[in-house]
Amino acid sequence: MKTLIELYDERPIENVLGTEMFHPEETVFICPPEIKADKHLKKSLEAYFKLRGCPTKLSFVPVSLLDAVKVEKSLREILDTRQDCAIDISGGTDAALFAAGAVSGNVPVFTYSRKKNSFFEIKNATFARDLNCTVRLNAEACFLMAGGTLLPGREDNEKLRNRLSEIGDLFQVYTDYRRVWNRQISYIQKISSSADPGLRASGLRTGKADHGMVTADEGLLRALAEKGLILDLMMDRDTVAFRFPDEVVRFWLRDMGSVLELQVYRACLLAGCFDDTVLSAVVNWNSTDPKRSAVTNEIDVMAVRGVQPVFISCKTCEIKTEALNELAILRDRFGGKGSRAVIVTSAQATKGRAVMRRRAAELEIEVIEWNDLALDRLIERLSAFGISE
Repeated sequence: MKTLIELYDERPIENVLGTEMFHPEETVFICPPEIKADKHLKKSLEAYFKLRGCPTKLSFVPVSLLDAVKVEKSLREILDTRQDCAIDISGGTDAALFAAGAVSGNVPVFTYSRKKNSFFEIKNATFARDLNCTVRLNAEACFLMAGGTLLPGREDNEKLRNRLSEIGDLFQVYTDYRRVWNRQISYIQKISSSADPGLRASGLRTGKADHGMVTADEGLLRALAEKGLILDLMMDRDTVAFRFPDEVVRFWLRDMGSVLELQVYRACLLAGCFDDTVLSAVVNWNSTDPKRSAVTNEIDVMAVRGVQPVFISCKTCEIKTEALNELAILRDRFGGKGSRAVIVTSAQATKGRAVMRRRAAELEIEVIEWNDLALDRLIERLSAFGISE
């Protein structure tokens, strides 16, 4: 195959898998005019195929995919001017599929089944007959195919992989002191600085924090000291002083949500079924140029299994409708149909959360609550997401 003809689809994965699997010299997209005019998207797709090691010439033929007559005309022109063509009908509209059927003749036609993660021959495409999809994506590729860019997050994921035991210790302390955690983190924020090169923290035993007065919890601080998460702890009736072991732990203990995000990240890695896991995945929606202003969002944890991304949001408080809506928008924009969205909360499961669960179900968002956050159970829940091997 020298030329692959793709019927452009709003689901990003449908536009790239054929090229990934069959490596044509040219990929021609039959697409709406606004896609042809989107220079950024073209650059993003070029960056995607470069990242994936799939050099291919990209061409865009603008036509309304709702007009079967015009799609048929465009297809005939492509087939008349290219050699060794094949048509991928995984995406596109009903009108585009009808047009492809009308013009295909002896041209190979194939499709991709997301449910079975396999390619199938429609006609004259023995190369795609019952062919399992072997593509395995990472987070960066998932964003690029949809016109986004993965930006550096607040954590170095490569270094973080070597600190899973510390993350486990942190979550154990959190488990024992969960009910006072947020107020105590506010207190630690108050007596420390995010920029102190000496990593010191010191202050009065009782101080103003979290919109009120907070007293340092001796049990919590001593538990952190026993785990090596703080050093040189000194406490008396009136004052507290200690030192963070490094900047990473300082960030963890000055950010309320980090402990839950880290536990989910750790579980994704230990599950062993994901091809890529990123903590703090910051996505630029519509710019490959860092100097341009753009819309950005942070996904607490993103995991990818095969060609299926899983978008995970973590909350140490009650889940609000706004959080569910935002997560659904991110999933639909950068994953499309077949991707998964999960929201994790350290709040206890209660009957009073029925409205939230119902809204999550409407948006097809999985909910993981406190009873499922122990490592073994969390790994079990997370391993259920993604395409089966």
